[in-house]
Amino acid sequence: MRILVAGAGGLVGRAVTEHCLAQHDQIFSYTHETFDITDAASVRTTIEQVRPDAVINCAAWTDVDGCEIDSARAHAANANGPENLAKASRRCGAVLVTISTDYIFDGTKEGFYTQRDDPNPISVYGLSKLEGERRAQRALARTIAVRTGFVFGAGGRNFLSTVVERRRRGERLKTISDAWGTPTYAPHLAARMRELAERDLPGIFHVVNSGAGASYEEFALAALEAAGCDQTNLETVTMRSLNRRAPRSLKQSLMVFLPSSPPRCAIICLLF
Repeated sequence: MRILVAGAGGLVGRAVTEHCLAQHDQIFSYTHETFDITDAASVRTTIEQVRPDAVINCAAWTDVDGCEIDSARAHAANANGPENLAKASRRCGAVLVTISTDYIFDGTKEGFYTQRDDPNPISVYGLSKLEGERRAQRALARTIAVRTGFVFGAGGRNFLSTVVERRRRGERLKTISDAWGTPTYAPHLAARMRELAERDLPGIFHVVNSGAGASYEEFALAALEAAGCDQTNLETVTMRSLNRRAPRSLKQSLMVFLPSSPPRCAIICLLF
């Protein structure tokens, strides 16, 4: 396939690029610096020049607290951006796969969230990502929205990706005991995003690794054990105690509905 990847500088974008190259796709990868999805004219020009079979959008503003402060920027990146990509994809006949988030749910449900559940975001970030799903789908029927969360992998900058590295540097770690999610390995997510693009199945998909989910604390303990690192002297905290600007749900576990079963997530993947 001929694939354009937006947001190729991030954790998922790099994983998508690497996976597609391994599948011998013709890849056109763009970082935020070279391809600003908030610029509708630039997006249209670039996509018309590349004329891809599929556009995979990994670009977003994921600073949850920053979004709460600057809602205009959040909506520009997370809502307007996917819409711009969808309109340009429609003009050249491409399928669009755009990444979304578990933050579109409020976390009050018992059990996993599925595509049958109504979103109810409680933060500006969640609102902007949900709006991005909807705008893209309105602009292009061939839009595939991929909801995921708790993503980790080599080169990531979040707690899940850096817990082993930080422990090896001797840092004291704060682990949240009362916030849960479904850990998702970036290369596995990338493989599913490409698979959905190839199958050209419009709609909403929850893409996470299998399993019952874990808290940040449980994930950290399992990762440190797998890496042979010291598991002692972790500071256990609650989400409320961190006093973050944006409200966050305590449970963000997604259930997967996919054309085929996803690979299981081995915690050993953190040994990078």
